[in-house]
Amino acid sequence: MTYLQTLDYLFSQLPMYSRVGAAAYKEDLHNAIAICGALDNPQNKFKSIHIAGTNGKGSTSHMLAAILQEAGYKTGLYTSPHLKDFRERIKINGKMVSQSFVIDFVSRTKSLAEEIQPSFFELTMAMAFDYFSQQKVDIAIIETGLGGRLDSTNIITPILSVITNIGFDHMNILGDTLVKIAEEKAGIIKAGVPVVIGEYTHETKLVFDKKATQCNAPIYFSQDEYSIANIHPGMRQLDCSIKNIANAESNFYSLDLNGLYQLQNLRTTLSAVKELQKQGFLITESMKKNALANVKKLTGLHGRWELIADKPFVVLDVAHNEDGIRQILSQTKSFLEVSNKANLKNKLHFVIGMAKDKELSKVLSLLPKDANYYFTAAHIPRALPSIELLMKAAEFGLQGFHFENVNEAIQAAKNHAGQNDLIVVCGSVFVVGEVKNQ
Repeated sequence: MTYLQTLDYLFSQLPMYSRVGAAAYKEDLHNAIAICGALDNPQNKFKSIHIAGTNGKGSTSHMLAAILQEAGYKTGLYTSPHLKDFRERIKINGKMVSQSFVIDFVSRTKSLAEEIQPSFFELTMAMAFDYFSQQKVDIAIIETGLGGRLDSTNIITPILSVITNIGFDHMNILGDTLVKIAEEKAGIIKAGVPVVIGEYTHETKLVFDKKATQCNAPIYFSQDEYSIANIHPGMRQLDCSIKNIANAESNFYSLDLNGLYQLQNLRTTLSAVKELQKQGFLITESMKKNALANVKKLTGLHGRWELIADKPFVVLDVAHNEDGIRQILSQTKSFLEVSNKANLKNKLHFVIGMAKDKELSKVLSLLPKDANYYFTAAHIPRALPSIELLMKAAEFGLQGFHFENVNEAIQAAKNHAGQNDLIVVCGSVFVVGEVKNQ
């Protein structure tokens, strides 16, 4: 098979969550165990860090990868979904897996896949594990796909587990309360393996403490370990000071991931690094600072409050659930406050598309009524048609136009916007992935 034929097989022949939704989700680890077993369990041949959470797990994974790379470790990174190229899911030191390996792996496992009938995610996860094993990485960062307890990646035994936060997403699968969702995410906590929790509430902390106690796993809460001060947001970077609460030591960081929500991910990352240092990883403060200032360059991360144009400003963000949209709105509020001080009187424009299975009403109820809207849809079966999103939004007092293509929507927004206005493209990873020239 050629590379394009291989991708067609992966995308069209295997159940894929981004296309068909919950029908592609397997509620046990049977397939993951079977396919990795047939490959001689490559996941057991390298050290790993396991990362779960409702939001922020992708950014946290990339921050950690950047720091480990900067420290000289051969670092694998498995994340999902991809924005433009399937190979974004599997990287070593920021470099995507080769097309030849993808072709070879799918060819080698085709008969096995026909026997086991794995999902798209299960097979690509096994591909990542096999690649990391063959390439003899020093450490691999493994992001969960969905949930934790029953996520295919949960067959690994990591040296560190990380749970970024708990919010409402995938409620049809993970549960309709924060406690139920937290219980699913807490499923990645393993016997004796340290776990770092990014953000928590009183009710979710009880869930994590209980699970950690059952597993005899040391547990650390990053929001109790570090405080954030002197925050200076910008369109291209985010500056802040982080204080270690235990010893009052303070350090200044300049992040190229400039979304305000990255402050929480930074704190989580620093707690994780501290645990890695306890385990013998040699990571200096200068390595952390250099890595965090160059995460996008080192790892190839895109779509997190990413500025792609100015006059007007155009920003891409993969926020797609209630908590993610709240974070976006906090960012736009900061932008408007700066603009008002300069008497620029900027306006907001949202290019937005969403999936059918998201909590539309909760997201739409949060959005400002005085912004301009350009509703669109990604070209996947799960996408909510733009006209339906337009009509649903009207029930919440949101007015705008609908477009079949995100790039047409962005151009329309540019045509209507003043040179100092802000255009935010959000609502779906797949909408962001279809933006040209990012």
